[in-house]
Amino acid sequence: MSFQNIYYKRAVATAKACYVCYRPTTTVLATINTVDFLYTCPSHLTDFNFASRIPDETAKSGTIVSAEEIEKVKREWEEKQARKKAEKEKAKTEEKGKEKDTENKKDENSESSKEASPKPATSPSAPPVKPTHERYSLHRDFFAMRQLEHKKRRQAAQAKSLAPRLPGAPTGPISPPTEDKY
Repeated sequence: MSFQNIYYKRAVATAKACYVCYRPTTTVLATINTVDFLYTCPSHLTDFNFASRIPDETAKSGTIVSAEEIEKVKREWEEKQARKKAEKEKAKTEEKGKEKDTENKKDENSESSKEASPKPATSPSAPPVKPTHERYSLHRDFFAMRQLEHKKRRQAAQAKSLAPRLPGAPTGPISPPTEDKY
């Protein structure tokens, strides 16, 4: 086999006839090294009898959370817990009704809010995932047709290169057979 059944969806500027319905289209399915390519309508790509989309591996790896993101979430959670504790303490002091305590707590709260308001520098988020071309696998019959066409083209090129080395056909007249007497 000269190529695998993995085709990448690409957009081109020049519209050509679709492989299936012959309508003009700018969508091309091509192998990784462009040994084989075919123009196809986007509607045919949704037809499971023509091609099946291969899930991206990058999408699976995108769900993996980096250590930086985990640390960021931990810090946010700890800050929320500290705020909840401060609010509970504030509620207790208000119940007592002492003005001195409430004034002291207000001063402490304003200081803690001043400390909490300057947020730590956020680490640069993960670089955006590169958009990759969608991958498709042709139905076995369509892939067999593509392989057969590719094989015929390869054999035609081989025959064309081999033809000059073959002997030519005889050009002289054909002599009548002679009778052999024993």
